[in-house]
Amino acid sequence: MLTVTENAVTEIRNLTDQPQAPEGGGVRIATDPTTVGNLTLSLAAMPAEDDTVLDADGARLFLDSSTTTLLDDKTLDAVTDPSGQVQFAVAEQPT
Repeated sequence: MLTVTENAVTEIRNLTDQPQAPEGGGVRIATDPTTVGNLTLSLAAMPAEDDTVLDADGARLFLDSSTTTLLDDKTLDAVTDPSGQVQFAVAEQPT
């Protein structure tokens, strides 16, 4: 199962707590149909019919069916780059 770091939980909450974010929504991670191996991240009001819903300390993630398998043994993290932009990264889970 995908694990989510404390930094990622905080940043997901920051995204979903913004006034323009859908009430009760979450962050949806899906495979990018135009590029092999890339993922998209977007705000969503609700999960799609086949999404897996993951609640990580109140940060809601919606994973599409192929992403669920792809991220099964991974960790989602978030870092802020020098310009202040948040970047999400997927890494192998520590053993």
